[in-house]
Amino acid sequence: MINFRRSTAVLLGLLATTALTGPAHADEEPAPEPPRVELVLDVSGSMRAADIDGRTRISVAQQAFNEVVDALPEETQLGIRVLGATYRGKDKKVGCQDTQQIVPVGPVNRSAAKAAVATLRPTGFTPVGLALRSAAQDLGAGATTRRIVLITDGEDTCAPPDPCEVARELAAQGTSLVVDTLGLAPDDKVRRQLLCIASATGGTYTAAQSAEELTGRIKQLVERAGDTHTRAPTVVGGTSACDSAPLLAPGVYADREAFSEHRYYRVPIRPGQELRASVSMALDRAVNRDYGVLLRATAADGRELVRGADAGSGRADVLSAGLRWSATADHEDATETEQSAAPVIEPTTVCLVVSNSFAPRPGTAATPGMPVELTIDVVAAAPAPDGPDLGRGWVLLALLTIAGLLTGLLAGLLTRWWVATWREN
Repeated sequence: MINFRRSTAVLLGLLATTALTGPAHADEEPAPEPPRVELVLDVSGSMRAADIDGRTRISVAQQAFNEVVDALPEETQLGIRVLGATYRGKDKKVGCQDTQQIVPVGPVNRSAAKAAVATLRPTGFTPVGLALRSAAQDLGAGATTRRIVLITDGEDTCAPPDPCEVARELAAQGTSLVVDTLGLAPDDKVRRQLLCIASATGGTYTAAQSAEELTGRIKQLVERAGDTHTRAPTVVGGTSACDSAPLLAPGVYADREAFSEHRYYRVPIRPGQELRASVSMALDRAVNRDYGVLLRATAADGRELVRGADAGSGRADVLSAGLRWSATADHEDATETEQSAAPVIEPTTVCLVVSNSFAPRPGTAATPGMPVELTIDVVAAAPAPDGPDLGRGWVLLALLTIAGLLTGLLAGLLTRWWVATWREN
């Protein structure tokens, strides 16, 4: 009876402790952060120009925003900030402070967001630098990548702060912030400024000349935020030769590649493992048509192992190529001839070579290089499907010889029979 009471007391104590401290597995990993994106729209006076499909730039942007909000993935947190939207006066000091967040970053109320965008009317100055700095604050800090999509038709009219310097400042803070820019006017100064902003943060620049192009591009960028936000790429620098290339583990890497350049990276692969690699190159500036991206895997001595190529026609915003290679194939013969030897465990160094055939259009800046994202994974090699073994070497040659003789003999007999029959008839 005493033992029973003691057991009951111990059990009640354990239950009370569990109730107070929680279950033993409470230290689980926190839920991943959702993708966070902010659209920054220029609503300055120049957005009244009616030169996109016969419509004003602001009306095209409003339509694009509405379609993007309707198609927004449920898990994406979206915010909207505007610049030059409220001050109608001519005091530049006041007008250059004109930027507001009209939709806070978070789960989107689609009706409220579209209503806020519908009331916008082109009004004032163009404080791009201040708007970018404010947008970065709107998105906050975190372990995952945040994305700003800037849509404007003109260069900053309020510097300082200079938008390029702001972009470099944000990149230097290590905030995992990417700024993509879209230009609505075919102006070379605007293009250079937007390209500078995008280049500083690893983003892309696109010139949108129609409502369809603008809507499609914004949707692409918002969807890309959902694909890449949890794995911020590690910045790496490829080299011009394999022996000096950086050694990479499985992961996602970012680099830049000049026009018509070859960049090398090294990956260690053990027998029985399979390398899976892909590369994407963003078209963040005007290039000539008929271009391509090539991804190759080579041995350390330069012998090509496998290649994967893709090409574009001048309209794609990102060009990709991928490949797979198994280390088992190179060691297959050695394993058969030395079955008594210990298995090879030293990794094989595979060189990944990223090449492109881009050529800049006249006036296009050659530096910095085009944005490159390299994804590397190493998995267990999938076994090849079993099939009939016809043998190797002399055995295979003998089988092929016998098969050829029998085929020739049968063909001769059939021919003689047909000729004899034809003569008789």
